[in-house]
Amino acid sequence: MEPEQIPHLIAQIALADPRVRREDPTERRAQILMWAGILTDVPYDYAVQAAQEHYATSTWPILPAEIATRWAATVRDRMNRHNGTFEPTAHPELDPDDISGYITALRNERQAVVRGEAAPAAVKEITAGTAAEEAERRLEQLGSYVPRHVDEVLDGYRPIKASRRAAIAAGLPDPLAVTCDWCHAPAGEPCRSRRVDPKGATTSRRRTKPHPSRLEAASHATLQPRTEETA
Repeated sequence: MEPEQIPHLIAQIALADPRVRREDPTERRAQILMWAGILTDVPYDYAVQAAQEHYATSTWPILPAEIATRWAATVRDRMNRHNGTFEPTAHPELDPDDISGYITALRNERQAVVRGEAAPAAVKEITAGTAAEEAERRLEQLGSYVPRHVDEVLDGYRPIKASRRAAIAAGLPDPLAVTCDWCHAPAGEPCRSRRVDPKGATTSRRRTKPHPSRLEAASHATLQPRTEETA
């Protein structure tokens, strides 16, 4: 909002609440400067609308901070719904190598969304809208985003993940869901075997099978919630 618009805004608000307008000339100039600094990013029409909405439900004098806060919330909502991407086909006049022109067009596009001159361009998810049912049907057929037959082919190259998936499918506890108190492997990581050669050097390698203590810990972690439920 331009500083010269502030007196008009205060006059509009004073029609509903005369308490807002200062009568002393010195105080009035100070008020205009203060409101201009607070509402510098707020469009005039939006400020008038915010004042109307305020006095529709409140008898308290409106503060410029209330208008600025409403505007910030509106901008935040619009930009949260805007995907922020740039569609080159919407600007055929731009040269693909014109970086400054691209930045200017992107900035103008986002400012248009902020000011309400353009609607936010929402991201179209594959699992939303008309494609939702088709996506759910295909996922149910595949069982996961990786088809089962592809998983079976890859099992020979990833034995740890294959054994983990087989255990879960068989209803057995997942040992990698807990840490290993023997080799201190964190959850999600396979156990490791450490060896010390005659020279005292330590080496470690990944184990295809977890340590027995880790299997016991996984079984205990699986049974504990059930015990608490029946208690």
